[in-house]
Amino acid sequence: MTAALTIAFVPGVSPAKWARVWRDRHPSIELRLRPIGSDDVDDTLAGEVDMVFARMPVSDQHNAIPLWTETAVVAMPKDSPLADLAEVDLADAEVHVVDAGPVPADIAAALDLVEANVGVVVLPQSLFRAASRKDLVARPLFGAPGTQIALVWRDEDATETTEEFIGVVRGRTANSSRNQPTGTDRDVEEALRATQAGSKAGGGSGKGGSGKGGAGAGAGGKAKAKSPGSGKSGSGKKSNTGKGPTPGRGKMRGKPSRGSKGNR
Repeated sequence: MTAALTIAFVPGVSPAKWARVWRDRHPSIELRLRPIGSDDVDDTLAGEVDMVFARMPVSDQHNAIPLWTETAVVAMPKDSPLADLAEVDLADAEVHVVDAGPVPADIAAALDLVEANVGVVVLPQSLFRAASRKDLVARPLFGAPGTQIALVWRDEDATETTEEFIGVVRGRTANSSRNQPTGTDRDVEEALRATQAGSKAGGGSGKGGSGKGGAGAGAGGKAKAKSPGSGKSGSGKKSNTGKGPTPGRGKMRGKPSRGSKGNR
């Protein structure tokens, strides 16, 4: 069967730039992209998807490479007094908070309430932009840590193909060693800049993580691996360090092992 790699992504995340790099570099391996809901990560990985661009936290059963941090913003009507501020401190603002985020369960419904002047909503900048509410504006939330985007996969889905995709996302050049991600591909740099630009849009340079959309790791950053290169059990619950992963945050890994889904 033809080799293929299936990558899913949650709302607000666009893998288009990395997909272009992949298709230029690996034309013989089909790349399939699949949009999913924010709460569908576990079910998606249990199916035919190899890897997911997801928001942290994710299940500690999964491996996760942190990529960038999205700016948390406050969505409000354009005529709101808060719209004149460079950033919003909700502790000092006399306004009703419909949803304090970090990601509302129903973004459309929450923004509907904002449009109706019921209050304000906190959410990632990328999701606000994707909603395209022309009667609303967003300002960075003061002191907010933001939300982190990560590339997530299961131990049993790790293959040479998924390893190559990790290299693309982390900025490894086509000629660099798989174990030495020192190069930076121009297309990958453009992808991260585009994503960070989306996070920074909305005015002002927020504190505590706002306006730094890449402070986490960036496309060329390092994976925060608990035990790089270690042997991993099928359940992914232990590593050879004898320490379990941080609950609810996924296992930060640098390099996957061989697995089952990469070639079809």
